Amino acid sequence: MNAFNFQNKNLYAESVPVSDLMNLYGSPLYIYSKSQIEFNWKVFENSFGAHPHLICYAVKANSNLAVLNILANLGSGFDIVSLGELERVIASGGDPAKCVFSGVAKTENSIRKALEYGIYCFNVESEEELERIESVASSLNVRAPISIRVNPDVDAKTHPYISTGLTENKFGVSAEVALSMYKKASLSDYLDVCGLDYHIGSQITDQSPFIEALEKALDLIEELKSENIDLDHIDIGGGVGITYDQEKIISIEDYINRVISKVGSMKILAEPGRSIVGNAGIFVTKVEYLKQNDIKSFAIVDGAMNDLIRPALYSSYHEAVSIQEKSKGVTDSWDIVGPVCETSDFLAKDRELTLEKGDYIAILTAGAYGFVLSSNYNSRPRVPEVMVSEKSHSLVRKRETIESLFENETIFKDEVN
Repeated sequence: MNAFNFQNKNLYAESVPVSDLMNLYGSPLYIYSKSQIEFNWKVFENSFGAHPHLICYAVKANSNLAVLNILANLGSGFDIVSLGELERVIASGGDPAKCVFSGVAKTENSIRKALEYGIYCFNVESEEELERIESVASSLNVRAPISIRVNPDVDAKTHPYISTGLTENKFGVSAEVALSMYKKASLSDYLDVCGLDYHIGSQITDQSPFIEALEKALDLIEELKSENIDLDHIDIGGGVGITYDQEKIISIEDYINRVISKVGSMKILAEPGRSIVGNAGIFVTKVEYLKQNDIKSFAIVDGAMNDLIRPALYSSYHEAVSIQEKSKGVTDSWDIVGPVCETSDFLAKDRELTLEKGDYIAILTAGAYGFVLSSNYNSRPRVPEVMVSEKSHSLVRKRETIESLFENETIFKDEVN
């Protein structure tokens, strides 16, 4: 399925012309497809079939309440990494009992609130964190469900900033340390050992690292069995890559089937994020100026790195298209750049397009790690988000105002008391 496609030389979001959305909501703008989100989630759900499982959408990929509500209505669980994300899930109608709490720096307050809400389990990242969870659980006189995140030391062959399964990364603990932690947790009156978790990275386009990590995890599970420690589930994390350029991506159905064949009857948790929302969103921006010199042609747009930072942060590729196919204008190889005062402020480079001032350019596959990574750098208000469902559409986040940028600030008054 592709929710964003051309019809009669015009780009559509499902059954709505993108040009209509730009005229109504203004530029720049994020646009999401409800149908694409649902379709992508169901690919995972259908791949698991009758096998015991829980899909925990990685909230960090796109945390808009409308996105979370769509997934909650499908029965999805959620992978959260902060109290703020947990509160978002609950506000959107999600079930905290289907939430796994990941992240390396869980505070006492976030642990306490998560226990009070009754989350599914904590993915524990260190020995000190395990002690903290036990202490908070003791103070509440409850048992905290825990899964230990094991770092399998597997190279995911992805961008180093989103590789999370190597020993040099900050995430999880070694199998040896995990074994000691499991033994300690199994003796606690306030810890309930539930599962094992690993997550090796993001935007992974080869099954091999996934299977290597799985096999290492299963070896540890067998060792735990010999210590009379039985687990209820294995959490295989997320990280399944999507097509931004011409990447050959893995078959989700084939991958899940391989996991099931190795795991047996044990319940499986998965934490997809990018693969649920990545191709379900686009970022659209308006051409303000066309600027050419002896060696470069720049399409200067009103969107910037503060709106979509992936190209600047990761040198990431996003396909860029004019929302209306046309022959009128200047045809050249354009760098699409924004108004922020950084040379790294670009959305795409060397793209063959026919452009005029006032045209709209759509940056495709921008539904994941787009708005959630945006900022107010250069005192720029963050952009609105719109959800489309067939022929209907709705504003699901208002455009920030300039006044809102400093409404929580005050001027310091240097007064002597």
